[in-house]
Amino acid sequence: MIGKKLYKKNTLMAFMFPLALGMATNVQAITPSYTHTSGSAPIGVVLPAVVPTVTSTWGPGCASVIFRLTSLLGNVWFDAIAPYTATAVGVASDLGRRPESESIDKSNRNIAIIYASYRLLLNEFPLDERKWRNMMREAKLNPDNNERNTTTPAGIGNMAGDAVVARANADGMNSQGTSGGCTYNCLPFQDTTGYKPVNTVYEVVDASKWAPWMTTTGNGIFTSQTFVTPQYSQSVAYSYTDPSVFSAPDPIDSDPANVELYKAQADEVLARSAALAVDDRLKVQAELFDNKFRGYAGAIGQTASSNKLPLNTYVQYYFTANLAAYDAGIAAWHEKYRFDSVRPYTAIPHIYGDEHVTAWGGIGKGLVTDMPASEWRQYLNVADHPEYPSGSGIFCAAIAQSSRRFFNDDGLNFTTTYTPGTSLIEPGITPVSSITLAYPTWTEWENTCFQARVDGGVHFRASVAAAPRIRHPFAVLANVFVLRHIYGNPPPETDEQNRKYNARCI
Repeated sequence: MIGKKLYKKNTLMAFMFPLALGMATNVQAITPSYTHTSGSAPIGVVLPAVVPTVTSTWGPGCASVIFRLTSLLGNVWFDAIAPYTATAVGVASDLGRRPESESIDKSNRNIAIIYASYRLLLNEFPLDERKWRNMMREAKLNPDNNERNTTTPAGIGNMAGDAVVARANADGMNSQGTSGGCTYNCLPFQDTTGYKPVNTVYEVVDASKWAPWMTTTGNGIFTSQTFVTPQYSQSVAYSYTDPSVFSAPDPIDSDPANVELYKAQADEVLARSAALAVDDRLKVQAELFDNKFRGYAGAIGQTASSNKLPLNTYVQYYFTANLAAYDAGIAAWHEKYRFDSVRPYTAIPHIYGDEHVTAWGGIGKGLVTDMPASEWRQYLNVADHPEYPSGSGIFCAAIAQSSRRFFNDDGLNFTTTYTPGTSLIEPGITPVSSITLAYPTWTEWENTCFQARVDGGVHFRASVAAAPRIRHPFAVLANVFVLRHIYGNPPPETDEQNRKYNARCI
């Protein structure tokens, strides 16, 4: 635990992107006030360049690839500054120790961070090379400086970047699309597991299993979902080796054979849909926690504006929180793959067919009482993967718990305001008047996240109830993993040693 002994109480800093990242599509490539000697390279140089690419390439709901990238950024920053600390050892590299006189000079750490980030971004977004080169030039650094050594900031940064790139390319996510020997026209993040859904968008043969959703932009073109990155369930975690030890309870409510339970969980979703239909606060709250940028990054970014951590502490926190979320997500996807559970949009029509239900009637329709169940839709855009357990719930829980442990405090004080008509689901309609959402503690933020997934119609109650059970170990393991690297005592290498060590930590 990194607590009050080391850091001022309630001093929080953004771990993902700056405040309201989801809105930040015109961010400058570099913060105008940034300098190597007094600024923070992650906040002043790297994130402002990354934000537009991520928001335009993936969107706010692509959780598995977003948290992979943020973890890799945290890793590359951590490794780049490790040589400029008294004890830290990199996670993907061990580049020695620089003299204290060099460590005091903040510019060395900032330059190393930028070069390391440059190497990672070239690997992850190769088609945006021009953008990354421009990032370097705006920071007054040479993008063609290819030195690899442990004596200069550029050399250290390039070597740290290379090491994290090697980890990224071997993490099992197939980010380059080259798994299986592909050489030409490879598809980044293509499935490597051979997953095939039991059901199709046209036929449900097993009402306990996931059925892909049919999506459309309203232009006559319809697309069937595919399970996004099922290989995430098999990818390499930072802080543990076997995701199966963090199993969720069997989702017995999602078995149609358990008629009463199956119907009861569907009825709750319908009841929450009806409540949401007449409550703009529930609508924007559901949207907030569906948006991995605004809801997750914003919770910490707002506090960052007035309580800034030193560069090293910022990097440590960023890495810890994102690592906790990423590693928790692996276990979540492992269980999603194992259970392959039904979503509400399949269960509700299966139960009620063309019987009338009371629920949200669609964009601008409000509450309706005569909707055939076969026409029911959830308020939120449903994610491209099986239902159980809730990925968003587990990400929220892991972030909240790792933050509480890092600062030894539950305080958050996050607020965000939706002005009239700014809903992404009902633009120009919702909310009718400005609504400010406020979460004074991480606990309230976390619990609201769980509820918002049910209100939005994308999860059953059991799915979000499983999140706290899974998240606690990851928060502990992530904090301990980073802390041990901070103090130059990395976790044991063998599986048996890790099991014994982690058992003491959890």
